[in-house]
Amino acid sequence: MKTVAMLVFPGFQILDLAAIAAFELANAQLAEPLYRVELLSETGGLVASSSGAMVDTRRFTQARFDTVVMTGALIATSATPRLCRFLNSALRRARRVASICTGAFALAEAGLLDGRRATTHWGFAQALQQRHPAVRVEPDRIFIQDGPVWTSAGMTACIDLVLAMVEQDLGAPAARAVARKMVVYYRRPGGQSQFSALLELEPKSDRIQRTLSHARANLRDALSVEDLAEVAHLSPRQFSRAFKAETGQSPAHAVEHLRVEAARGLIETGDLTLGVIAREAGFGDPERMRRAFLRTLGQPPQSLRRGARQRPELALAA
Repeated sequence: MKTVAMLVFPGFQILDLAAIAAFELANAQLAEPLYRVELLSETGGLVASSSGAMVDTRRFTQARFDTVVMTGALIATSATPRLCRFLNSALRRARRVASICTGAFALAEAGLLDGRRATTHWGFAQALQQRHPAVRVEPDRIFIQDGPVWTSAGMTACIDLVLAMVEQDLGAPAARAVARKMVVYYRRPGGQSQFSALLELEPKSDRIQRTLSHARANLRDALSVEDLAEVAHLSPRQFSRAFKAETGQSPAHAVEHLRVEAARGLIETGDLTLGVIAREAGFGDPERMRRAFLRTLGQPPQSLRRGARQRPELALAA
């Protein structure tokens, strides 16, 4: 049986405990107790989350665990010397040590991330890099595995992190089954962006939201202003003005961002040729796609493909 320690502290983000469900459902899927999860804290006893909900914990010791997971919080908190010592011991004794969201700050303070690639919630990535320059922070990642150390973005990214662990331990079919039971996407690759083009646009009206949803579902089409205006039931001139007022972008710029996001996902999760990806995402040819990637991401598709093939967390899906 693999023992998993979830480290909590006063003010921790209770959503991080959703990760436990993936371990629990893996047990149910295989009909045997493969994982045993313990909640640990520095003091033991009841520990209040940032929401006020309390969880009962055991005081952490130097006991051996297969996996140690440091939870995060809505703010970046400092790790106590005792917690740092425990995390250092865990790196020596456990098979893997992980952090969720701002839990990466505790791992960094304990020295576990020096010289390693790591991620955290996008809102704290800059602070993590500034406080710990020896860490190779990659702010736009769902999760990263660098040797025995795993780090994830914030909030629901904890589920992607643990599904990847389940996949590593039990194989892709088991992880897919757990994801289905959790009613979540199986699993977002670690290299996938934390951001969504649709979320960044934040349209205010149903009319513009409907138009963007249509565009995302039909990226292979031309998606001219006239096409989109027809979906919105506006004249092209009215549509362009309304779209810019609500999103801050022109329709053409927004469509390009949607296409880049779709192409990036295909590049990082599959083996399609760049020519096929360019057609599927609506660019038509690789050169148009390359120029759009340079404008939007600052690097060509080939660089993303090389990086994806080198990332160990993506190799788990192979």
